[in-house]
Amino acid sequence: MKKCYFAIIATAFLFGTMEVAVKYAGATFNSIQLTFLRFLIGGLMLLPFSIADLKKRGHRLTPGDWGYLLFLGVTSICLSMALLQVSITRINANLAAVIICTNPLFTMIFAHFVANDPFTKRKAVVLALMLVGLVIVADPRSVLSGSIDPLYLGYAVLASLTFGLYTAYGKRRIAVLGGMTQNAVCFLLGCAVLLPIMLVADIPVLGGISLDTLPILLYLSIFVTGLGYYFYMKAIELGGPSMASISFFLKPIVAPILAYIVLGEPITANLVVGIVFILAGSYINMAPGLRARKVNN
Repeated sequence: MKKCYFAIIATAFLFGTMEVAVKYAGATFNSIQLTFLRFLIGGLMLLPFSIADLKKRGHRLTPGDWGYLLFLGVTSICLSMALLQVSITRINANLAAVIICTNPLFTMIFAHFVANDPFTKRKAVVLALMLVGLVIVADPRSVLSGSIDPLYLGYAVLASLTFGLYTAYGKRRIAVLGGMTQNAVCFLLGCAVLLPIMLVADIPVLGGISLDTLPILLYLSIFVTGLGYYFYMKAIELGGPSMASISFFLKPIVAPILAYIVLGEPITANLVVGIVFILAGSYINMAPGLRARKVNN
């Protein structure tokens, strides 16, 4: 269990630093460029583990697998992560980090349709709590007053929504392909789709990379994306999905603290109250899995 707890804490910390590091790097790199580079490097880093896992499972990717992984790549990289990166250019990193943590709200909705996951009363409570938390965090008064850019706030919500679709749809074949392969290959396929879009839109691919900017790029690529997803997959392997989801329970706590320390972003009352509602929803959502694991142990 010590290895599982280490993987959970490492995942929470690395994922919790993502929006802060992206905000810090945003002054140098184009948002789409940064998305492309970090998931390309992170995907290549995870690829050897993916190949080893596929061999262990005795599975070879079929045309259906490639189509499925391409859809996941477009959904997660070209839509969700790109939208999140763009949103951070005009809203606080702590706000973006908390909003992306509401993705289970959308996962439950999509899972009902794409994974035949029944919508229960418990899930309705989770949805209501997270929706209330999302509204409080978004702070309609700040939007109306112009303190928060509504367009970029909308991008963050769309990022959470599309990540929810990615998570729900990703349940279809993860048992066959394994999480390592599903992440590594969809990252690389998403980048393959993003590259021609960047070339047509005249977005730099390697521009801005220098000795000064390389450390933050490598941190986002190797640590946040590569190691972050590696530890998350390890947490699932060692403790199951419910235990691994604790890392996303911790992220809304870690990210605002780091954003305050590194970027000086204020921790507002709306942010704190909204986080409480979101964490309550997250706990209720993962509680059955944790109880089942406790009984099995």
